[in-house]
Amino acid sequence: MRTTWLSLLLSAALAASLGHASAGETRARQILDRFEHANQWRDHVMVAAHRAGGMQAGKTLYPENSIAAVEASIAMGAEIVEVDIRRSKDGQFVVMHDSWLDRTTNCKGEVVKRTLAELKTCRLVIEGTGAFTGETVSTLREMLMATRDRILINLDDKLDTESLAGMVAVARDLGMAEQVIVKENLWDAERIATVAAAMDAIDGGFQFMPIIADDAVHDAMFAEKVSRAFPVRAIELINWRAGAETLTETGGPLFSPRMRALAVRGDWHIWADTYAIVNKPGGFLAGGRGDELAVAASLPRETYGFWVERGATIIQTDEPKAAIDWLAANGFRVPYAGPAEPANTASIN
Repeated sequence: MRTTWLSLLLSAALAASLGHASAGETRARQILDRFEHANQWRDHVMVAAHRAGGMQAGKTLYPENSIAAVEASIAMGAEIVEVDIRRSKDGQFVVMHDSWLDRTTNCKGEVVKRTLAELKTCRLVIEGTGAFTGETVSTLREMLMATRDRILINLDDKLDTESLAGMVAVARDLGMAEQVIVKENLWDAERIATVAAAMDAIDGGFQFMPIIADDAVHDAMFAEKVSRAFPVRAIELINWRAGAETLTETGGPLFSPRMRALAVRGDWHIWADTYAIVNKPGGFLAGGRGDELAVAASLPRETYGFWVERGATIIQTDEPKAAIDWLAANGFRVPYAGPAEPANTASIN
């Protein structure tokens, strides 16, 4: 009997110590655990802040692709920030969506025609108001240092597949390659082979996410081929919307029961996009069910709820706070160890 009780006490002590160690993990490590083990966390929907976040209730509060936006996204509980990468005239990786500086800074001209020193004189502006901020164009290294151990970062390569090796090298130098997600579009066997060769050359240690869009791929089983070629943790799926189309009722051929079955069998996440594209119809990547429907039309269930019902466990959005609030209010967020997530203020719609 004494032996039994001693065994129980030791087991309890071990469990307590493991729980304490878990609680002491960095936020990024906890997020990475959920990213890498989709089947264990299908009751939790992660949120990726598009262009680092910065928008709330249809208004831009922080410049896109800014460290200020990253800080806001971390504070509200987002798991991933997505940023765009270009190169300066002198070969440095910088964070910028457009090839031109005109829209997002107080400078003019092409990014690639300016040295890093010149780009550092360009101040980021808040789109919509045009207000200058004190923040300048960030280098990839600076952005990675801002996110390290706090949140995962998705690099949207605006250059070419060969440039990904250099981006991952910067992350490796900072000891955070596993916290970086890179992605490429895939549409046929030849493209899979090309991208697989590029990923093999980088030699692992980072997260690779395929993108599949239903303008080119109409069979969910294509994801099976993709998952055999790559160590998949998530696949970004796109349901294109033409201007005159009504809201999708099914999610299209990719957001199907078969795709959900493949995701469960492969233990990977379905990633959906609800963010807006400039000069394109609302919900252009989401069959009309984008952030405009959720926020401007006050129909978050018809947006975030719709994609969750079709298996999405990661949603990339321009409105991370709106998405997190609705998901939390409706039971799709599981708290992390450590400091509590921000209080939920959303109503259930």
